[in-house]
Amino acid sequence: MTGIEIAGLTKRYGGRTAVDGLTFTVEPGRVTGFLGPNGAGKSTTMRMILGLDRPDAGRVRVGGRPYVAAPWPMREVGALLDARAVHGSRTARDHLLWLAHSNALGTGRVDEVLRLVGLDSVARQRAGTFSLGMSQRLGIAAALLGDPRALLFDEPVNGLDPEGIKWIRELMRGLADDGRTVLVSSHLMSEMALTADHLVIIGRGRLIADVGMREFVRHSSGVLVRADDRETLARHLSEAGGQVEPGPDGALVVAGLDARQIGRVALEAGVVLSELTPQRLSLEEAYLRLTHDSLEFQGAAA
Repeated sequence: MTGIEIAGLTKRYGGRTAVDGLTFTVEPGRVTGFLGPNGAGKSTTMRMILGLDRPDAGRVRVGGRPYVAAPWPMREVGALLDARAVHGSRTARDHLLWLAHSNALGTGRVDEVLRLVGLDSVARQRAGTFSLGMSQRLGIAAALLGDPRALLFDEPVNGLDPEGIKWIRELMRGLADDGRTVLVSSHLMSEMALTADHLVIIGRGRLIADVGMREFVRHSSGVLVRADDRETLARHLSEAGGQVEPGPDGALVVAGLDARQIGRVALEAGVVLSELTPQRLSLEEAYLRLTHDSLEFQGAAA
């Protein structure tokens, strides 16, 4: 089985630390969503997995060894990092043939992946004339070319139409169900909610969460509480280990305590409750709450 192990990974550019002591494992047989705000270090981490950037500290192992030590790299890991990184004057088929020859792969596999991604009818068209969606499909074909056991996708649905998005979602799920290791970075939380089994979330180059999808959303949810004496209740809930935030229309939103625990705290504090409603956050809401303090770029309200 080809898992990806990252231990203490650190990368600096001048005085800026892009990745800071990052440690996590991408397991086979599931889709791992790799999430984080812009500038969090996701692309840099993926480049270090592939040996395109050299870490200042730490190590990366793919199937127990560095990716660059593999005799036929494309048979170990397939990657889509930049769909436009193609020689524009080459046809789609020639682009894949060049990659295939570099890893001792037959021409039959080139035609096979062109059919798989739906580009067989434009195989002899120059890649430089492709739309973004077509370029994405060509990049995915290149990632699949060596029939690898591990795959990395950076924003794979960019430029795809709804049918294409559904297709790549089902492709990634099928790859994971086949026992392959799939790491996908995306800003589309709705797609991650439908695709990922596990989440690795980073901010400012550091690990924030390494958790199963269902567990993440469940533990990130809260309880909406309304009370006659909001300040007193908020103080007692905080002392009991709850995370208390202002909610809509004077309510409180409490995480870390369930409705029964909140009711007990209110009873002991002598506070009358008028509402106690468990709320399930969406993945997007839970993600934004978790990463709010890690944002490097925030726009002002219009």
